[in-house]
Amino acid sequence: MRAIRIHDTDDGPRGRIDEVSLDALTEGDVVIKAHFSSLNYKDALAITGAGKIARQRPLNAGIDVAGVVEHSDDGRFAPGDEVLVTGWLLSETRDGGLAETVRVPGFCVTPLPDGLDLWEAMALGTAGFTAAMAIKRLRDNFQSPEHGPVAVTGATGGVGMFAIEMLAQAGFSPVAVTRRGDEFGDQLSALGATEIVSPDEIDLGGKPMGAERFGGAIDALGGAPLAHLLGQTRQFGNVAAIGLAASPKLETMVVPFILRGVSLLGINSVECPIEWRETIWQSLAGPGKPAHLRDIAHETIGLDAVEARCHAIIEGKHNGRTVVDLAR
Repeated sequence: MRAIRIHDTDDGPRGRIDEVSLDALTEGDVVIKAHFSSLNYKDALAITGAGKIARQRPLNAGIDVAGVVEHSDDGRFAPGDEVLVTGWLLSETRDGGLAETVRVPGFCVTPLPDGLDLWEAMALGTAGFTAAMAIKRLRDNFQSPEHGPVAVTGATGGVGMFAIEMLAQAGFSPVAVTRRGDEFGDQLSALGATEIVSPDEIDLGGKPMGAERFGGAIDALGGAPLAHLLGQTRQFGNVAAIGLAASPKLETMVVPFILRGVSLLGINSVECPIEWRETIWQSLAGPGKPAHLRDIAHETIGLDAVEARCHAIIEGKHNGRTVVDLAR
């Protein structure tokens, strides 16, 4: 079978297309004939070598996959079942989904919910799941539309676009934070963004707090932008941290937490509990399904085009979602 496999090279870890046998895959009791995968920032880091995602190598890349069960020693699944896998350490310690065949432990597998087909499951993938998980955590911690607008950083990426549309569909007022507003402003507004601002406009200039501008936020950047958001969140608002595209380092003070009661919520979609997973995927297949899913996931490519697209992601020249058709 063909797969994008990460190897150690003289230039560090790199992904390339290889022929890989089933016996070479990491252990698991469910074998899936993969139909679709998708590209995430994490995949781009792994394949280009911009980040050391694969903790053991060689290892197949790809943190998402959807397909049909070929073999199962797990009684919950049978040949012919349509399933999906996101996270669960794919492309870190388990062979991932950018491959024609995937083998994983049964607990990693989610049945494809009614209301989604396999392509749609990967159009959403980790990005859609992460956005939905962030919104779930905000609402579980009493975030409501009445509390005020919700800022979304990384607004032109997959998570950002999904977060904007899902927030709008849930009655919130999303504010898109991006440097690409001139290029993608119309699309972000069509998804539901009520305002589009540059990251410079939320910069606090070193102060721990500013005016209470946002009811909450979903942040994909980390670092200074996350600190700025915390300092501008209204009393008892929530900020969900879903990424670290700017920096893993957070320099802030406890002031927003103790004077305004702001909550910082961590979003770990990789090892999300099974019960949460099934609830979130059911929502994504039903009332939480983005109306503009096919506009956000605007392209479908084959394995041969993956490496070039990953470089575009790292260089900030990509937007929305890219689905990978493993039959191409």
